[in-house]
Amino acid sequence: MTNPVVGNPPIIVGVDGSEQASDAVRWAVSEAARHDAPLLVLHGVLMPELYFVGSPDSALLAPAKEEGERIVRRASELAKSHEPEVEVRTEAHIGLPARLLIERSGSARMIVLGSRGAGGFGELLVGSTTAAVASHAHCATVVVRGSGIDVERPADAPVVVGVDASPVSDAAIGMAFEAASSRNAPLIAVHTWSDSDGEAIFSPSRMNVSWESIDEAERRMLAERLAGWHEKYPDVTVRQVVTRDRPRHELLEWSKKAQLVAVGSRGRGGFTGLLLGSTSQALIHHAHCPVLVARPDSATE
Repeated sequence: MTNPVVGNPPIIVGVDGSEQASDAVRWAVSEAARHDAPLLVLHGVLMPELYFVGSPDSALLAPAKEEGERIVRRASELAKSHEPEVEVRTEAHIGLPARLLIERSGSARMIVLGSRGAGGFGELLVGSTTAAVASHAHCATVVVRGSGIDVERPADAPVVVGVDASPVSDAAIGMAFEAASSRNAPLIAVHTWSDSDGEAIFSPSRMNVSWESIDEAERRMLAERLAGWHEKYPDVTVRQVVTRDRPRHELLEWSKKAQLVAVGSRGRGGFTGLLLGSTSQALIHHAHCPVLVARPDSATE
């Protein structure tokens, strides 16, 4: 239950000049203020090496570098206008966005990204690059879904965490407890123990299954997974929800009323393959609030 990053690591927000990136900046600087942490505004310009023979001419890179500096400067101004006390640093680089973020993630509290963008880091929220960052970063990744009221939920809106029996789920639970505590918000721990469709559930071979016994066992498992965190965060009010449903259905429904949904990067049982399969795609592309994807390295302090 410890964060491998010592000291007060920065929150890194990837920006590309889009409105969605601005939402990410506002969310990230608010989170930085909660932790009294610095904010690093990072921009990456995708210029694949295959475009060049040898090193690219500096004259070709200069306009992109200048545009990157302009983007991070505006993002920094936005961050400071929302939280003047937060230390804000900026960096603009030529390079693969996913690679830049993954490299910097080892010394970060978390990485924050907008749900889509207009180039540069915009590609991070489409297709395989998102999975690469969330799967290989050494810290949590937050995708700021929604806009307007969806991003700025009431302060008492719950934090929701998807729980299963996998080791990485413990990191998600820890970060969710910490998020709820820092926001003075309730925590809803959701466990889905069946990922089967109705036809499979009611097939003849499964009609004699004692669903009540399974449900009781799953509820005990959820309570056991939360027990140690209750002791660490006694100020957090927790509601436990166990349901027989597909994970993406349940979490997407909760995202309509939550201010944050936290999940592990991989799962077992109800949340198997959460980030790499259909559930992760549903959350990243369709959740109504920010989504935090925890890595095994990203448990709270």
